[in-house]
Amino acid sequence: MATTKTPDATRRSERSRRAIFDAALELVGEVGYDKLTIEGIAARAGVGKQTIYRWWPSKAAVLLDAFTAEAGDGEAELPDTGDLAADLKRVLRATVDEFNDPKFEAPYRALATAGANDPELSQQFVIKLQDTGVQAYVNRLGKAKEAGHIAEDVDVRIATEMLLGPFTQRWLMRSGPLTYEFTDTLVDLVMRAVTPR
Repeated sequence: MATTKTPDATRRSERSRRAIFDAALELVGEVGYDKLTIEGIAARAGVGKQTIYRWWPSKAAVLLDAFTAEAGDGEAELPDTGDLAADLKRVLRATVDEFNDPKFEAPYRALATAGANDPELSQQFVIKLQDTGVQAYVNRLGKAKEAGHIAEDVDVRIATEMLLGPFTQRWLMRSGPLTYEFTDTLVDLVMRAVTPR
């Protein structure tokens, strides 16, 4: 008599989770955040909506987990070639490419917008996504300060915000194009402000 193997619930759950993530990311790009629904995600993923509600309380929570799963875990680190301005320009140019990619832009913009009206989501968004990236800049600028490339009285957290704030503002408000020229200019201006006299 043949023995039947018990299905591996962990593998089935992981397949369902991956299908839900894929569905959420695809749909937010197709219909936008306002029209994104748990029902739509469930239908696209081929699962019951009760499966989604068992793991997440809202569409925002699903989208945040889907997006951060795509971003990956681990501590981000900026390159250190010894030329701070060149390193910052290289990283910000790569960030321009990422933010101009519709597959990245749609979920990130949806989460940023939803977070403006949902303090809990905003806090989770910052913890899961932004803190790591911001800290990478703080760490890199901190090393440059230790090496004497940044003035001793500069607060590296504020210097980081001087770089990333205008970038985020331009992208979020669509007040101008995100270009390499823009980010190179940002770096040049911030370097003028923080370099020892």
